Amino acid sequence: MPESSTTVSLPSYPDTDYAEIFVVRHGKTAWNSEGRVQGQVDVELNETGRKQAVAVANRLSSESKISAIYSSDLQRAFETAQIIAVKCGGLEVVKDLDLRERHMGDLEGLCYRELWKTNPIGFEALVSKDDDRELPGGGESFIQLFERCKSALLRIGRKHKGERVVVVSHGASIETLYKWANAKGSYAGKIDNASVAVFHFYGEDNWTLKMWGDVSHLNTTSA
Repeated sequence: MPESSTTVSLPSYPDTDYAEIFVVRHGKTAWNSEGRVQGQVDVELNETGRKQAVAVANRLSSESKISAIYSSDLQRAFETAQIIAVKCGGLEVVKDLDLRERHMGDLEGLCYRELWKTNPIGFEALVSKDDDRELPGGGESFIQLFERCKSALLRIGRKHKGERVVVVSHGASIETLYKWANAKGSYAGKIDNASVAVFHFYGEDNWTLKMWGDVSHLNTTSA
C-alpha cells in the first residue's frame, strides 16, 4: 500500500542509488469543470488551473534542488510545468510526447456522464475489463497507454539517478504509473488536478511509490 502523504518522511536529497520523481497532474481546465473527455484535445488551463499550478509550484520549490522538469506537450500540462519551472530556478521544461494523456478516440469532447447514451460502443470499450481493448476512433487501449507512459518514466529515471525531478502529466497516464508501482496494492481512486505523487526509481526498472495524491498545497484553489 502507498504510504500516506501525512506520514512519509522524504530524504533531504535523493540517494545516488535512486531517482526521486515528483509526478504532478496538470491544473484544472474548463473541460475538467464541465466533465468532458479531454484525451489529447489541446485544452488550456482555466483561471483555477493556473492558481493550482502556482500552488503546486510553491510546494515543489520548497524541496531541495530540482534537477529537471519534464512535461507532456499538451498545453494544460506544459503551462503547469512552466509555472513550476519559474519557481524552481528557471529550469527549461523538456517536452515528452509519451507523457500525453490517453488518446480517447471518438469519446473526446463528450461528457462523461452521458457517454453511455451518446456513444454506447465507446463507453462499453472504456469500462471494459479487457486492458487490450482499443477505444473506437483511434483511441488507445489501457495497455498501450501503460507501455507509453512506462517508457517515458524509465528513460527519465535512468537518466537522473541521484537527482530529484518533476514530471507533469495527465490523470489516466498517472493512473497507469500508480498501478505499475503499486501492482499488489489497492487503487487510490481519483487523481485530482495539481496533485503530487512521489516515486523512487531503483536499478533498471524497480519502483517504489512513496506518496500519493498530495493536495495539501491547494487549500481552496481547487474549488
